[in-house]
Amino acid sequence: MQTGNISVQTENIFPIIKKFLYSDQEIFLRELVSNAVDASSKLKTLNRKGEFSGDIGEDTIDIIIDKEAGTLTIRDRGIGMTKEEVEKYLNQVALSSAQDFVDKYQDDASIIGHFGLGFYSAYMVADKVEVQTLSWKDGAEPVRWICEGDPTYQIGEGDRDFRGTDVILHISEDSKQYLEEDEIEGLLNKYARFLPIPIRFGTRTETTYEESDVAVLEGEEKPEPVKVETEVDNIVNNTHPLWKKNPSDLTDEDYKDFYRELYPASQPPMFWIHLNIDFPFNLTGVLYFPKLAGGMELQRNKIQLYSNQVYVTDDVKEIVPEFLTLLHGVIDSPDIPLNVSRSYLQADTNVKKITGYITKKVAEKLNDLYKSDREDYEAKWADLGVFVKYGMISEDKFYDKAKKFVLLENTDGKKFTLKEYRERITENQTDKHDRTVAIYTADKEKQHTLISGATDRGYDVLVLEHAIDAPFIQSLEQKEDKITFVRVDSATPDQLVQKDEEKENLLSENETTTVNDLFSGIVGEKGSVEVKPLDTTDAPVQIVRPEFMRRMKEMQMLQGMDASMFPDMYNVIINANNPVVKENILSVEDEGARAENATHLYQLALLSQQMLTGKELTEFVARSVKMMK
Repeated sequence: MQTGNISVQTENIFPIIKKFLYSDQEIFLRELVSNAVDASSKLKTLNRKGEFSGDIGEDTIDIIIDKEAGTLTIRDRGIGMTKEEVEKYLNQVALSSAQDFVDKYQDDASIIGHFGLGFYSAYMVADKVEVQTLSWKDGAEPVRWICEGDPTYQIGEGDRDFRGTDVILHISEDSKQYLEEDEIEGLLNKYARFLPIPIRFGTRTETTYEESDVAVLEGEEKPEPVKVETEVDNIVNNTHPLWKKNPSDLTDEDYKDFYRELYPASQPPMFWIHLNIDFPFNLTGVLYFPKLAGGMELQRNKIQLYSNQVYVTDDVKEIVPEFLTLLHGVIDSPDIPLNVSRSYLQADTNVKKITGYITKKVAEKLNDLYKSDREDYEAKWADLGVFVKYGMISEDKFYDKAKKFVLLENTDGKKFTLKEYRERITENQTDKHDRTVAIYTADKEKQHTLISGATDRGYDVLVLEHAIDAPFIQSLEQKEDKITFVRVDSATPDQLVQKDEEKENLLSENETTTVNDLFSGIVGEKGSVEVKPLDTTDAPVQIVRPEFMRRMKEMQMLQGMDASMFPDMYNVIINANNPVVKENILSVEDEGARAENATHLYQLALLSQQMLTGKELTEFVARSVKMMK
């Protein structure tokens, strides 16, 4: 068996870099600015180690546009490079000076780069790249390096007279947008807004107002303050973001201010969690609980992922469980592995540990809030409910913790934990199979009549109106012992909690058949008809939707699937024991009048569930008016 080296033709490497190195072309600026930050961080590390004893001085990184020359320059005052280092690190693709530095100073170095490809992202937008650099080392000479996007380069004496590096991009014709100030400022705000070294992008005008020094005589009005405009450095980043600070040094207002910095147009958050752990992995950050107000999709992708304060992505589904993507905030960890583009996360054991840690911290925070101030917790439930229920559906570990503080609300507006609610209804709402039956409404206003029918029997009715509630109650039924949920329109009031009780039918067998045939002809294929003995005070005609079939249809629709296999069927229940059936149906000799009365009763049942529309509603109104004459 022979061994050998795979040959790579360098002539082909630059077209590949230009098209495929990163998923987003704009990332070039993040990579080059991050390199500049690394250069400054390295110098500080050397200073701490006593290897560099000179004056660090100003460490600001400058981003400079020269439209006339067609260049974009990233200038740092960091460690710089000698000629030998330029040849080693710039002339060898994927050889990382950052990795070499971390290997040497691993206990005292916070460096962003690791792959050695970030510099070459410049060729995604530039035809030519020029580097002017001067090393920190005593006696070092300035170096100039030029490469025009092919394997040849020039290297020689530079003209830089102060420590650090200029990376000068000669922007290509198809990337001229990167010579526009608004474009660059937008990218700096996206990728560099929390980098640890100040980044200056030109100047900005700062307006202040000063008291006039004009003398004012007694009785005269004080002159207006004088407007003063001053040109100041335009520093685009916050070098000490809140998540890097000690929580004990921060106030509630600090957290709210930082939230406004992240999301200027959002409502204030309800509360937050400050993450800070250094073993067995490094993770800092702040997660905010926003006011969801029932919404879910609009809130996603609001968590920003950083690595050593460098923005990576807002798609964090590999880092946090899906339900936590409803949160807002920042996660920063150098231990989260990133691929060469830093845009997609790789599967890793650290990621799984981080996921578990964040889930645990969120559950602990919610439990603390519930225990410390239940009244306030209940007041926030309209926003918290969707989040907690979503978490219980999607994460078993969260379910086990959240079952202690998830709340159920009834039609009286009272809220209960799962345990409290079971204790409340067990005595009166346990069926013949020894299951606790929780009755609920999906629309408190529309189903008012049905709710009244249930509460008149002493039943308690929950309000479960959100789309998340259908899978939520299914999850409870699967994981909790002997509990089932039935919607208030799934059966007649006497059958919501099934008992071994049978009522006497006040109609004869022939009368029952007559009523059944009459209503079957009126209802047709829209639903099935059943004549049952109910309480005499129950409505003469009721419409119910079987729980199982309705749930299956709702689940199909929730998942965006075709629900046509589950037609919108319902059962029409005729109360054999209501006097109206005998007096206004069976006792009427005229078949036309009998059919008209039956139709009216059926349409009353439809109307009570807001199912009567169109032509049928028009006819119903006309018939009702006629009856009044």
